[in-house]
Amino acid sequence: MMTENAELPTVVVVGRPNVGKSTLFNRIAGEQVAITEDRPGITRDRKELEAEWLGVPFTIVDTGGWMPGGDTLDEKVSRQVEAAVSSADLVLLVVDASVGTVSQDDEIAAWLRRSGVDVIVVANKADNDGREREMWDFLALGLGEPVPVSALHGRRAGDLLDVVLERLGERASVREEEVAPWLEEEPLDIAPDTPRVAIVGRPNVGKSTLFNRLVGEDRSVVHDMSGTTRDAIDTLVETDDGPIVFVDTAGMRRRAKVDDSAEYYSMVRALRAIDESDIALLVIDGTEGVTAQDQRLAERVDAAGCPIVVLLNKWELIEDADDRAAKRVEVGRRLAFLGDSPVLPISALTGKGVHKLRPLLTDAVEQYHRRVPTKDVNRVIAAAQQAQPAGGGAKVLYAVQGATDPPTFTLFVNRELPQHHVRYLERKIREEFGFGSTPIKLRIRKKQG
Repeated sequence: MMTENAELPTVVVVGRPNVGKSTLFNRIAGEQVAITEDRPGITRDRKELEAEWLGVPFTIVDTGGWMPGGDTLDEKVSRQVEAAVSSADLVLLVVDASVGTVSQDDEIAAWLRRSGVDVIVVANKADNDGREREMWDFLALGLGEPVPVSALHGRRAGDLLDVVLERLGERASVREEEVAPWLEEEPLDIAPDTPRVAIVGRPNVGKSTLFNRLVGEDRSVVHDMSGTTRDAIDTLVETDDGPIVFVDTAGMRRRAKVDDSAEYYSMVRALRAIDESDIALLVIDGTEGVTAQDQRLAERVDAAGCPIVVLLNKWELIEDADDRAAKRVEVGRRLAFLGDSPVLPISALTGKGVHKLRPLLTDAVEQYHRRVPTKDVNRVIAAAQQAQPAGGGAKVLYAVQGATDPPTFTLFVNRELPQHHVRYLERKIREEFGFGSTPIKLRIRKKQG
């Protein structure tokens, strides 16, 4: 039955670790979005994308390996899988055709049979005809005829998607009829002016806990073990100030210590998320203070040109007032290069102080996109030069804001300006137009002739 808002049907990919779930997810989604490597435990968070086959759109969801009998982290991942399956229209149970059935496959199949959800058994790694002939062992799972594919090479992927559309049936065809005109016109997507907020920090400082607090659901797996988040997770949140996209990134280590290939690609994705964001929330473990790694990460975020809000997390664990004061002084000293970036003590775990974040985000994003009329820029520059000339006959002849994100101003000069005067003009522009802590750039151009 279609809902009033005609949501897309949901197809969830599940299976034990290391059977190729993320590779299949990437194949169906048509892009390299989930991190894949031939090692169990790589996918830990749910990843959702819109996919399409023969003009019919649906939502494809990648999940972590279902391991209910594992450690605490395994149990949390398994709960993520169970939550995804509970809202699924169709489940793809991925098994390894190169290995055959194992006890974990039997356990997952038994659970799926109890859940009552529609299931397709996908015999992955069926790279040749011989493996396809052996896939009938999976009939013993009691979930019907398996579909052989090679997600890595794309073998029979189209056949699988044909079966997916057949199983989705009326829901898919109804959705196809309603969505087809939209597909011909313009893809429904997040508005380009929707602010993107990246949550960054070194491993195990509480980024995913804060992300869950801001989003309002347990979307990222949270556990006191570093390296839990592998992918950058995007979530659109409707707030009183309008929509915001929050991006939970992988914890970033020093490059010299990144010797794990999955962790390396996680770091690459985190850096890309920073470059594509309008503002960054730099999460620091308040109990440890600012480390050398925090400093290097802050420098990298600052180089991206987006505003930064420094969050001192786990503040509830620091009870001594003098210790708290010392930590704040340390932040101002070790992150002095960030200028006037706001510093906000919070507890992502309890939510204390998090409510103060929204107005800071609203102001920072507005400043990041702010454009100043040319006449006002030149008025401020003229007044600043009259109050404090550069000396040596050097002066700004004309100024214009050439770009936003971050605000960028081009100053046309008759000769080279001293650096201290450039900093003086930057400060005046910041003060006069209320740019707060938002980074601004000044480009100096010498007028020819």
